[in-house]
Amino acid sequence: MVHEVAARKKPDAGADEPEGAGSPLLRALGERVRERRRAAGLTLRDLGVASGVSERFLVLVEGGKANVSVVRLDAIARALDTSASALLADAPTEAPRAAAKGPLVALLGLRGAGKTTLGSRAAARLGLPFVELDSLVATRAGMSLTEIFEMHGTAYFRRLEREELARLVARGDRGIVATSGSLVTDHETFELLRREAVTVWLRARPEDHFQRVIDQGDARPMASRPAAMEELRAILRARRALYERAAHILDTSALGLERSIDRLVKIIHAASRGRLPPPPVG
Repeated sequence: MVHEVAARKKPDAGADEPEGAGSPLLRALGERVRERRRAAGLTLRDLGVASGVSERFLVLVEGGKANVSVVRLDAIARALDTSASALLADAPTEAPRAAAKGPLVALLGLRGAGKTTLGSRAAARLGLPFVELDSLVATRAGMSLTEIFEMHGTAYFRRLEREELARLVARGDRGIVATSGSLVTDHETFELLRREAVTVWLRARPEDHFQRVIDQGDARPMASRPAAMEELRAILRARRALYERAAHILDTSALGLERSIDRLVKIIHAASRGRLPPPPVG
């Protein structure tokens, strides 16, 4: 007897795509949401907590793939200290890429090093774009980082990370990019970064890494893991030689927030070789 197994019916290519997904309006909206979030120094998770909208849906919004409701858009806008009408305005608020000056500066370090905080504030002071490489990867995949690792694994994340970095370089983008804490462990991607960007390791004590993450409202690193601090110390020891290959090392624990921002601004200005106005004094 021949047993036949019914093949699972494949959905239509656009079955899971919301109506209007990928339209110019939704793409423009996504760009404005992403621009506002970065200018505010927020991660996708931060915006999700503030707006009550899931991180995965925010990834779709920023990727121009979500036909967002008025209620959700209003919640997102309020969390970004703006209005839904401003996000839907016709005039783009992001400066053209051609107007960006200076070098591409890449911030290295584990979570809690201060990459988003220092990067966004230094970028605002210098009038430069700021981008998180992780956010580009999440937008490209159409899912959160957690889902990427759970569904596709580390190798898939690494491939997207390398491709998104290569896109930044190929487009000639300039500004500040915050990288993942483990990017330095991927030889090919790290070498590309070192060739094409001014690399800065934001060094911090293990205790400061932990406290900063907790201050952001995330106690997960300590949850049910009494050896978490020792694990962090071990990771820092293992990656120290890689991080030290950065062109600059900025000790955020020793300098504190404001002095770290000042130092980062000076590093970027020096690397710009006169293409940026002098950094503010004070």
